[in-house]
Amino acid sequence: MAVSSSALILLLAAALTTGASARSFSITNRCSFTVWPAATPVGGGRQLNNGQTWNLDIPDGTSSARIWGRTGCSFNGNSGRCSTGDCGGALSCTLSGQPPLTLAEFTLGGGTDYYDISVIDGYNLPMDFSCSTGVNIQCRDSSCPDAYHQPNDVRTKACSGNRRFSIVFCP
Repeated sequence: MAVSSSALILLLAAALTTGASARSFSITNRCSFTVWPAATPVGGGRQLNNGQTWNLDIPDGTSSARIWGRTGCSFNGNSGRCSTGDCGGALSCTLSGQPPLTLAEFTLGGGTDYYDISVIDGYNLPMDFSCSTGVNIQCRDSSCPDAYHQPNDVRTKACSGNRRFSIVFCP
């Protein structure tokens, strides 16, 4: 089967456009203990020892997404259990975590992305969440003035342009 050069160019352009619309997330553990970050609906989960970073590329158009740190975890392969933030015993989460959990929430799309920290479902870890073109939001304890404490709080931040996100546990 012969493919025309114009079809190849269109396929290449589509692939480059898809890659260019992803946002880069850097998730770092600065806690003195192991944290097991999880991400839904994309990303799954993994183990992060002190000082380690997990880099994720999350596509444009991802909405109602969450990243959180799980603590007190024990896994055997892909199944186990966590004391906080557990997602049905899975290492790679497809469900949201169980309270308590400090949540980094975001929606990516178009010219503007939106992000926030929520402690509506409880608090389990200190966290910083920032966008390269936005505001750094902080949560150091359960009182967290930068975080949503109830659904009608107005704490969402916006960023645009060349966006890269950073989440740091125990900053």
